Amino acid sequence: MEIKATGKYIRVSPFKAHKVASLIQGKSVDEAINILKLTTKKSSGIIDNILQSAIANAKNQYGLSQESLFVKRAQVDKGPTMKRIKPRARGRADLMRRRTSHITIVLDTR
Repeated sequence: MEIKATGKYIRVSPFKAHKVASLIQGKSVDEAINILKLTTKKSSGIIDNILQSAIANAKNQYGLSQESLFVKRAQVDKGPTMKRIKPRARGRADLMRRRTSHITIVLDTR
């Protein structure tokens, strides 16, 4: 039985978030929480919140305990890119791309 939690339009680059998400894939939930607490990336706190949401979904909807769960899939998809203009010298302008992510965490029982 798959339990899923999704965070959409997260203001972190999908390339950076994917590095952290790949660390917890296939690990037990307790081990994944410890890995995210010790990782010093911005996206680790965001992914930890989504993981806690998935754990709460498993407890409230299906009555499962945290010890029996593991991270089946941690997926980071590309969201829409916000485009901002930064003024430059001699009347020019640079386009700054603010990338967003859709992060999905799927839990399963052992």
